[in-house]
Amino acid sequence: MRPRSTDPQDYQRVPHPVAAMPKDFPPGHHIPPHSHERGQLVHAVRGVMRVSAASQAGGRGTWILPPQRALWIPPGVTHEIRMSGAVAMRTLYIASEAAAGLPRDCRVIAVSELLRALILAAMEEPVEYEPGSRGAAISALLLHELRGIEAEPLHLPQPRDPRLQAVCRRVLDDPGATTGLEDFARDAGLSSRSLARLFQRETGMGFTAWRQQARLAEALAQLSTGRPVALVAHDLGYGSAAAFTAMFRRALGTTPKRYFARGR
Repeated sequence: MRPRSTDPQDYQRVPHPVAAMPKDFPPGHHIPPHSHERGQLVHAVRGVMRVSAASQAGGRGTWILPPQRALWIPPGVTHEIRMSGAVAMRTLYIASEAAAGLPRDCRVIAVSELLRALILAAMEEPVEYEPGSRGAAISALLLHELRGIEAEPLHLPQPRDPRLQAVCRRVLDDPGATTGLEDFARDAGLSSRSLARLFQRETGMGFTAWRQQARLAEALAQLSTGRPVALVAHDLGYGSAAAFTAMFRRALGTTPKRYFARGR
């Protein structure tokens, strides 16, 4: 079998509802803003990705994706991807008519053992599989699985104001920093009260809650590589592993150990 193309354009008009593309990226690689004719399920079997995308409401969102998670991006949605470490991306391109039952906005989903196996199996089939073939059966089951999966609450809404965007970039680049709201506000040329009010209006979240969500997303990325809880807690500014685990449990309803055991 000849090597499969790694050009996304080659998958947009194949005569099948699902097309699977494997592609590996070096550490730090950046895919600039772009969109696809088809919907896209972005998943990495190795490495961590940070995906930013436009939302249906006109704003932007950011998601950090460890191997236990995938992101559904509807057709035509502009997005960009940054790699953290070497990334083995496995993408499904889903035709618009087949995506009709899927969300109309970006959604993070948990990758179950079955879904992961189906994604990998799709990579082994010809791009132009025959009707009634194994490839057709895998595609049908993939669509069935995706329509029944619930979204996970790991969305970081992005503000439109350039000053707030700069604040968000600083938090995402160093989520464990102890920089206070007053310092961010001074650097942005705002009072702390104005920054807090503007942040709430543009993201629908308070700044403290947004930063905690950013820390949680970074924690998931680090924990997915096998990094010990105590070291992750320290990196993210928590005084102890117990304090970090308590935050994790409040946000996701379970401990890090059980969360990743469920993902596997």
